[in-house]
This record gives sequence, structure tokens and C-alpha cells, in this order.
Amino acid sequence: MGALAGLGVLVTRPEHQAHRLCQLIEAEGGQALRFPALAITAVPDRAAVRAAIGPADRYQLVIFTSANAVRFGTDLLGQRRDLRLAAVGRATAQALNAAGHRVSVLPAGGADSEALLAMPELQHMTGQRVLIVRGRGGRELLAETLAQRGAEVQYAELYDRAPARPTPQALAELEELWRHGAIHVYTATSPDLLEALLGIVTPRCRELMDSTPMLTGAERVADLAVRRGLGSPVVLAERQEDESLVAALVRWRTTGERRP
Repeated sequence: MGALAGLGVLVTRPEHQAHRLCQLIEAEGGQALRFPALAITAVPDRAAVRAAIGPADRYQLVIFTSANAVRFGTDLLGQRRDLRLAAVGRATAQALNAAGHRVSVLPAGGADSEALLAMPELQHMTGQRVLIVRGRGGRELLAETLAQRGAEVQYAELYDRAPARPTPQALAELEELWRHGAIHVYTATSPDLLEALLGIVTPRCRELMDSTPMLTGAERVADLAVRRGLGSPVVLAERQEDESLVAALVRWRTTGERRP
């Protein structure tokens, strides 16, 4: 039996991003219950984005902020394989590698803007053009800090995040599972995802969240949970990558330790 035998984990990642995490949970004997809380969709007018940013080779650095940014944005690079690319975290780097691109700048630890901005290569940016590939409405910290360091920053915003729209039947089934003790942990891997989940679950599920541990790899999500009045105990992984999340879950299940 695996370390997670008998544990029901509500996986709230967008549908196209949930498979690997569910696979790892089930390999440890747990039960992965899929309930996508966010929907990721392409922006309607990509031509306008392309016109605004111009050719990718005019930039000294192209930063991809997530695996979704890679999914929607690698075509901006065309056939070029010599561009200097940065990734916010290993999952983003792996997605770029899978698409045939080499990552030049990758934080050794962490998977957020802060970790990337701490890299020595990004301390002095005077005169450099930087393209940030991301979704609409993301954090401004990365662009603002690089601009303060002298860079000329341009966004390529290629996708939207919106709360999912589960059917009344799906919501009723989720409440039934939660009420009968089938959900022991739920995941929340970004602030947007946690906000979406809070906005779509039934009032009874919202009550049950307070007594259900939340698995995340980001302090920002844990901080948001506190600000939103959630009582969920937090199981904190070192990173947002699927392997790190499951390792934290196993550690918590076997030792009770909730933080690395």
C-alpha cells in the first residue's frame, strides 16, 4: 500500500493541467478527485498581440511565467532556437523543453516572480528589451522590478483565467463527497485558483473547507487563505511542481509535518 492509501485529494487544477498530479497521487495509493476550479482560454485577438510585440528576436530576454504561457505562447518564437528564455519555475521550464526550446534563466529554488528576480542575471537590465509572456491580469511585480532595473518591458498577454462553471449536478456531487468524508485534502496552487474555488462551491462545501487541509506550494496562497478567513490547515510544499506537492502530502501523511 502507498503512503496515501485511503486519502481522498480534491484536485482543483484546470482540466488540462490535472493529469500528472492525479497520476502521482494515485501512484501513492491516494484517490484523486478532479474538480477544475479555473478555466483557461486563449485571448480572442492574438493578431493584435503579435502586432504589439513585433518579432521575438528584438528582445534580449523572453520570460514565460507559467506552463499556460508556454502552451499559448511558444508560437511567438517561431522557428528560432537561439533566443534567451527565462522560466518561472521548473514546470514552466519543462514545458519549454518539451516544445523544443532551451531555458537560459531558471531559479534554482522557488517558482515565482521573487525567485526569478533574485537571479544574478536579472540584477542589471539597463538597455535590455524584455518580453513577458503571461495571462491577462497577472501580477505586476516582475515587470515593475525589471523596469526599475533599467529594462524596457513588453507584455504578451495570451490567455484568460476565469472561474469554472460546474453544473448543479457536479456541485451537488462534490458536496455529497465532502459531507460523507471522502475529501481529506484539497489543492490550491495559485491565488486565482483559490479565489475561483471559493466563488463556485456551495455554502456547505465552503464550511467544510475550514476543517479540510489545503495543499499548496506557494506562501501567497496560504496568505490569501488567511485574508479570506479560511480555517484550513495548510500543507505547504517547497514548490508548485506536481512532484513537490505529492512529496509534501506524503510527508504530512506519514509524519504530520505541514511545512518543509
